[in-house]
Amino acid sequence: MEHIISVLVENKFGVLSRVVNLFSGRGYNIETLCVAPTMDPSISLMTIVTSGDDRIIEQIVKQLNKVIDVIKVVDINESEFVEREMALIKIHTRQEDRAEALRITDIFRGKVVDSSQNSYTIEITGDVKKVEAAINLLQPLGIKELVRTGRVAIPREPARTTATQPKRILKEEK
Repeated sequence: MEHIISVLVENKFGVLSRVVNLFSGRGYNIETLCVAPTMDPSISLMTIVTSGDDRIIEQIVKQLNKVIDVIKVVDINESEFVEREMALIKIHTRQEDRAEALRITDIFRGKVVDSSQNSYTIEITGDVKKVEAAINLLQPLGIKELVRTGRVAIPREPARTTATQPKRILKEEK
């Protein structure tokens, strides 16, 4: 089963290497990896997508917590979450395919971020299925280059229950 693990780390030289070595040293695969600074530039957030049963994921989380400079590890799959991926797709556009490329881009709420006489570079953002569906439809037009960010994810806030919602006063009694 696929899991998304969020790892908050100190933004220091060598931290990424130690985390990646932990995975490779134990024979675990990283499907995707995205790393970027947080609001605090001294801290980075790693979003790691990996596969394994519950026992393997539990072991990965325990081992990550032992890595120096790791602040917090969360298996995002333990709660509801929002995930996104972005792809930049450069397609060869013959004159007769340009309208079709724009139509597909529009269907997926993508954007043409660069254009030349012979190509469009299209940005598609969404969940993995959306990105893959767009790629599959653009494939027959001739994909020249494709880069993907890997997934980023953030837990959803819990829904407010009726017990915690403020009561509305419709009319004051006199």
